[in-house]
Amino acid sequence: MPQAEDPREEALRRLDERAKALKAKTEPAASSITGATATSQAYRILAELLGGVLLGIGAGAVVDWLFHTNPWGVIGGVLLGFALSLYMARRTANRLMAQAKAEEAARQAQASKAGED
Repeated sequence: MPQAEDPREEALRRLDERAKALKAKTEPAASSITGATATSQAYRILAELLGGVLLGIGAGAVVDWLFHTNPWGVIGGVLLGFALSLYMARRTANRLMAQAKAEEAARQAQASKAGED
């Protein structure tokens, strides 16, 4: 006749199973998508910075060509393009920060909900 398991060992085994299940539920899955997303967002901000300056140079060159104001059109275009690109990059960065904060809050809410169970 087989012997009954020690109740303490059975309780430890069940506790270990519950701990593993909780860890699997709350631990975020590691993936390369997060790194790819961060890289794409960085390239987007870089494109906004460079695009604004290049657009300003182009618009300033057109103004110089039309009104024969060399080099003041290009200088003004670069300054305006730089200001516009900083504004756009700042707006994108603020949106990404708000998105990251919302994801973190959701992750914490899920973790606290799992802790209550």
